[in-house]
Amino acid sequence: MFRGQFTHSVDAKGRVSLPARFRDVLLADGDARFVLTPAVFDPCLHLYPMKAWEEFERKVSDLPSLDATAIRFRRLYVSAAVECELDGSGRVLVPPHLREKIKLDKDALWAGMGRTLELWAKSSWDAALTMTSEEADSFRAALEQLKI
Repeated sequence: MFRGQFTHSVDAKGRVSLPARFRDVLLADGDARFVLTPAVFDPCLHLYPMKAWEEFERKVSDLPSLDATAIRFRRLYVSAAVECELDGSGRVLVPPHLREKIKLDKDALWAGMGRTLELWAKSSWDAALTMTSEEADSFRAALEQLKI
């Protein structure tokens, strides 16, 4: 499972080092391949190890083929997915169109999300975690509903 947060610099070619702890999890299945795709609701990228992506893709392919929501989801999420592989130095080359989409230029943050990772521009991550006291109260109530 992917756990924790790590910040890294983005180099001039758009490469971001994947933290050793996350590399170990990614490579545990013996496969350095993964999928990057832009999140639908947040300014970040999701990284799926190939095995997890294939499981996810099977679930998506089981969605009704004529359902408007399913079609839109496939267009926004699945069609934007890019298959990638770690380079010899353990870095992820983030394609330019994905860097642009999440405004990733200098400082990146990897966030472990269990079976997947999120890649954020550090400034966007900081902004996303900022809450007013009213938002915190609403969030607390929502978590109580989830029994967390």
